[in-house]
Amino acid sequence: MKNLTIKDVAKRANVSIATVSRVINNKPWASEEAKQRVWRAIKELGYEPNALARGLVSGRSNTIGVLIPDVSNLFFAEVFRGMEDAVHERNSNVFICNTDSNRTRMLKYIKLLKEKQIEGVIFTSEEVTEEYLAALKQLHVPVVLVATASAACSLPTVKVDDYQAVYDAVIYLVERGHREIGMISGPLGDAIAGRPRFDGFRAALADCGLRCTEENVAFGDYRFHSGRSALRELWQRNRQLTAVIASSDEMALGAMVEASKMGISVPEQLSVMGFDNVRLAEMSNPALTTVAQPLYEMGYRGAELLFELIHQKESEGKSGWSGPLIRMPHRIVERESVQRRTQE
Repeated sequence: MKNLTIKDVAKRANVSIATVSRVINNKPWASEEAKQRVWRAIKELGYEPNALARGLVSGRSNTIGVLIPDVSNLFFAEVFRGMEDAVHERNSNVFICNTDSNRTRMLKYIKLLKEKQIEGVIFTSEEVTEEYLAALKQLHVPVVLVATASAACSLPTVKVDDYQAVYDAVIYLVERGHREIGMISGPLGDAIAGRPRFDGFRAALADCGLRCTEENVAFGDYRFHSGRSALRELWQRNRQLTAVIASSDEMALGAMVEASKMGISVPEQLSVMGFDNVRLAEMSNPALTTVAQPLYEMGYRGAELLFELIHQKESEGKSGWSGPLIRMPHRIVERESVQRRTQE
């Protein structure tokens, strides 16, 4: 049995190869009648369009690239799931690059994306340095930022307001009677999440007439083990703490584990709050109260926006290197790790 091609589909449907390509790639400029004939021919022939075939006919790869710092991180797993669903709904493909937050790997992957002739890039979470921007510009394709931002240019961006999210979390704790509140912060050198979340924490305390001193802040790298060591450090400095908010769920879960090992009861002695709402947050004991980012929706909207920009580039000649800042909503998910405190 011979290998079926797009030419066979065009012949069976009695349309041009270009029309078949438009239909397969979800492009406009094909009548409803032509679409029905093409899909009927595909079904009758048992033809399965693939990325290579579509690319050869249309001159496109039908593939986007995603640069992710750590695919093992639960945060990125959920964000990527949203991206992947949006990509497959458009009969396209995604090429995922795990950069491991490493400069050399990042630049190598960007070069590889150019060789793969990808049509757009989603850049997630890491700082967008001048060097990365220069490399990305060499691709000559639209770029969307998800869960990060760029101070150097107005790239299309999808993220929550990190400052406001932590500010609201502190207010939530204060409204539940907490006055000695600590923070396990990300690095202050991290302009994407570390600094704005810390600034939101400090501003909320100040607006509530509460102190923010060195003894109620410790720092981590957003991962589980740094949350453990940060909690121990905080408790050694200030045993009057009644609540701690961490800049990631992983650090919050690490803090709860360390608290248990130190004989500190959560939430009876110490309330713990996270940030992200990864799946593991509801599986802990006690289940973690957290600031939820809409992770799946952020990934989906980022991919959706990228496809919009790719289409604009094709139809209107726009570069896709400037676009909206889409603020995604955050919310507080109440579970069991925060307890209301009665003031004496």
